[in-house]
Amino acid sequence: MVSVTAIVYVQSNVSWAIGLGIPAFLMLLSCVMFFVGTNIYVIVKPQGSPLSSVLHVLVAATKKRGLKLPENSAVSLFSYIPAKSINTKLPRTEQFRYLDKAAIITDEDQINPDGSSTNPSKLCSIQQVEEQQTYAVFQALQMDRHLGSGSFEVPAATYVIFTMIALSIWIPLYDRIIVPSLRRLTGKEGGISMLQRMGIGMILAILCTLVSGLVEGNRRHIALTRPTIGITSKGGSVSSMSGLWLVPQLALAGLSEGFNYIAQIEFYYKQFPENMRSIAGSSFFAGLALSSYVSGFLITLVHRITSGSKTGDWLDDDLNKGKLDCFYYVIAGLGILNLGYFLLCAKWYRYKNGADHSTAEMATKHIV
Repeated sequence: MVSVTAIVYVQSNVSWAIGLGIPAFLMLLSCVMFFVGTNIYVIVKPQGSPLSSVLHVLVAATKKRGLKLPENSAVSLFSYIPAKSINTKLPRTEQFRYLDKAAIITDEDQINPDGSSTNPSKLCSIQQVEEQQTYAVFQALQMDRHLGSGSFEVPAATYVIFTMIALSIWIPLYDRIIVPSLRRLTGKEGGISMLQRMGIGMILAILCTLVSGLVEGNRRHIALTRPTIGITSKGGSVSSMSGLWLVPQLALAGLSEGFNYIAQIEFYYKQFPENMRSIAGSSFFAGLALSSYVSGFLITLVHRITSGSKTGDWLDDDLNKGKLDCFYYVIAGLGILNLGYFLLCAKWYRYKNGADHSTAEMATKHIV
């Protein structure tokens, strides 16, 4: 919050040099604190790569692709868990039945005295098989950012703090009040399942883009039909519409993150095998990175498609000449498609034992 309030204000109204020097000093301080604490950090020695197990399953299943699964698979398939394994025992599921062939025991397969397979690329246990499975700132620039009738003008980049405020208020409210109430109604430890929370987050994200489109359409209409209050550095007229109208969409964005992001991190951490938790943690951030690239590609695509059209570039530097609201509606449409795909996957998914007391089918029912 300090970065989008105090530091942004210093950069906008005092000095860029000082505004950049403050975060540089804070980053240096954090590095010093990090290295000071390395002596007390517990380092667990690695014991092989969890990805090798994935490769073994794929290779073994491919080698045995011509075999038929036994009728009583729960008993007949090879089932072995190392004595020192930190992974929770997983029950066999019906998904990816092709991979179950990796656990079929043939006459050629050999088993060690401790029960493990002598050649993991030919015979894998069923346990191994189951383990594989900011355009708001631009809007603010062309809106009335004064507080009341005073001369103080809120920096445009500071408006994103409303996302953080909504998230900061919602998390304790949800954890201390809503979850206990839902727990009494549903009998589940978390009130609702992880998949349900993800779905709610997606719905809120769609609502966020729809509200953003409505606000932008109204902002542009006021800027073009009513007296303006100034000109931006790029020549665009500043609408007399208050910048506080951006608060609803930013608050919805914060609530969406509160549901979706937190549920995703919890989902990856609980549903991945225990020896793949480091990969699970990085999956979330890898997804964010990929989404940033996709977002950049989408913006470039919209620029190229609309720049030569009669209506003009939707994402023009002067928002009054563009169609940013239409871009928001396109994002909302993509969000609806994404939600539909998510519901299909959620209906098909099966939780690990003990990770959630609900089934994935219940998740889709509550979301819909």
